[in-house]
Amino acid sequence: MADGRGAQGGGLSRRELAGAGAAVAGGLAASAALPGGTAEAATAKAAEREFRAAPGGRRPARPNVLVILGDDLGWADLSSYGSPNIRTPNLDRLARQGLRFTQAYSAAAVCSPTRFALYTGRYPGRLRGGLEEPIARPDELVGIPPAHPTLASLLKSAGYETAMFGKWHCGFLPWYSPVKSGWDTFFGNLSGAVDYYSKVSGTTADLYEGEVPVESLDYYTDTIADRAAEFVRRDHGRPWLLNLNFTAPHWPWEAPGDRDVSARITARAKAGDSRALWHDDGGSLDTYRKMVEALDAGIGRVLAALRASGQEKNTIVLFSSDNGGERWSYQWPLSGGKGGLNEGGIRVPNILRWPAAIRGGQVSHVPVITHDWTATLLEAVGVKPGTAHPLDGRSLLPYLLDGARPPKHDLFWRTKQERALRRGDWKYLRTASGETLHNLADDPRERANLAAHNPGLFAELRSAWEKVAAELLPYPS
Repeated sequence: MADGRGAQGGGLSRRELAGAGAAVAGGLAASAALPGGTAEAATAKAAEREFRAAPGGRRPARPNVLVILGDDLGWADLSSYGSPNIRTPNLDRLARQGLRFTQAYSAAAVCSPTRFALYTGRYPGRLRGGLEEPIARPDELVGIPPAHPTLASLLKSAGYETAMFGKWHCGFLPWYSPVKSGWDTFFGNLSGAVDYYSKVSGTTADLYEGEVPVESLDYYTDTIADRAAEFVRRDHGRPWLLNLNFTAPHWPWEAPGDRDVSARITARAKAGDSRALWHDDGGSLDTYRKMVEALDAGIGRVLAALRASGQEKNTIVLFSSDNGGERWSYQWPLSGGKGGLNEGGIRVPNILRWPAAIRGGQVSHVPVITHDWTATLLEAVGVKPGTAHPLDGRSLLPYLLDGARPPKHDLFWRTKQERALRRGDWKYLRTASGETLHNLADDPRERANLAAHNPGLFAELRSAWEKVAAELLPYPS
């Protein structure tokens, strides 16, 4: 039976690291054996080295920052994470050139709260808008307040050029927008989902240049990738931050060329069918594969532009997803999915590349959560967040550049119906089925409830969850 040493210490023991790595390796081996599996991806992963910081602790000054988010992309939807049927050569190459995380998490199980955490570096529940799961309609009370510091506003104050292309989902006009929260340039949608061709959300189109409505009928994944590539190619004359927020592979289930599907969904939406974009009656594994592969191709064009422009070496590229996968996602060996706090709802693919400072071809099993990246990026560019809005995330920079032990802190999640807290290998979870305790190194599928065997630890983690929850805003009744 697993003991509690990992929980008490808050970090990862040698045994815990081995267990986490074995779970990942097992998933990759299984995927390679399946029809259409990517044996080459499994081979590449086998060649990965356990992370070690480069000697000398290099700290390059004022790097560019490119943060790329997939939308509802599951933990194993990339071939480098074990997908049996989806080929993602560009993201796999990014992983080979950088550092791949196997124990990375989104701050929430749905879109908006995770984005609040990424942009503010704080628990979503510190702001009223972060309590929405997700933001569904315009509301003066629901969004990131323009006066609240964000990753963009803080970097902008330090002389960075800032841009966002794609999905915002942190509040609607006239009260909220990326332009109001520190991004110099914005092209994208404000809502949680749009049709990939018509850009319809609800009964009208949702596509903006800054705060001005615009029209585009091209495939959305391609459009925002091309806008991002054009931005990267410019001669900026100063460092930049680019948030590239794809809507893929979020529903509706439309691959490149599916204009007929788009026309049907758009007609239903404009006629007042509020469920049209959910596309409950559509999709397939093949459509989903094409959507993810189009996402990968778009990212490839952006990364090619970065390389061709000579900026690759001192640009931090961070790739992740806003939550776990949905209907067509591949999550093995995890259970659950988007909307829930089982591992499949919150564990996400996560790749970091920074050639000037971090050696490639490495893998890390350190648990990390969305707002840790905010703290890490701010420290990497030399910007302090200020004391009025303290960060909840912990910077990984000393670990990444100096080889220091990773920061010890509990990972916390809260939804209206569920709660979870991870400490070391141990996870406290409460769902509609009750309260449970799991050792993730031995049981990543969260099948064995060890609460009765570890009552002291179970009570300790539950108390730790309640302590954090008491600091946050209550959900509106």
